[in-house]
Amino acid sequence: MPEQIPNNTLVWHTSQVTPADRHQLFGQTPVTIWMTGLSGSGKSTLACALEARLTAARYACVVLDGDNIRHGLCSDLGFSDSDRRENIRRVAEVARLMNESGLIVITAFISPFRSDRQMAADIIGTDRFREIYLSAPIGVCEQRDPKGFYQRARRGEISQFTGISSPYEAPENPTASLDTGTVQLDECVKYVLQRIDKFLKPPPGSTG
Repeated sequence: MPEQIPNNTLVWHTSQVTPADRHQLFGQTPVTIWMTGLSGSGKSTLACALEARLTAARYACVVLDGDNIRHGLCSDLGFSDSDRRENIRRVAEVARLMNESGLIVITAFISPFRSDRQMAADIIGTDRFREIYLSAPIGVCEQRDPKGFYQRARRGEISQFTGISSPYEAPENPTASLDTGTVQLDECVKYVLQRIDKFLKPPPGSTG
């Protein structure tokens, strides 16, 4: 059988475009805003609202959403602890590459385990990683539950469902903790923007 190319022959190629070049191009400092919380806590809603606000202010950003990623990049993964970890690892690698391209990245993943979120921070770089905890109580999340997952999990129809049959480990020292059951969406967006203010130097030509 043909031999595979050994991993130790792979070389990381360095771009001729420097971080300073990208800063000049985009007028911003790359950051990954990592949103974590129970299903139904509002991660995707807040991520998309934040993306819209940043784009309107002429910042270059992108959302990596849990459901969207599992349609393609992670479509081969399930929801076991090991698959969840691999899902987060892949997302973190993508976020790192996007940061290195000068983009602001917003993620929306349950990412229930502290060790997996720490792995993501290590991959992306702790200087670029900002953890935003959406702390809506499980009762609020269950009331929202547009897909009916909580009810199905309580009936035993879905296994390893975070908050019911699988644990969620809340962040110990997040950049921000937002109870989206009581804080309105616009206020959440404003608060996150305040917490990443140092990354948001106005782009050339901005009047904001």
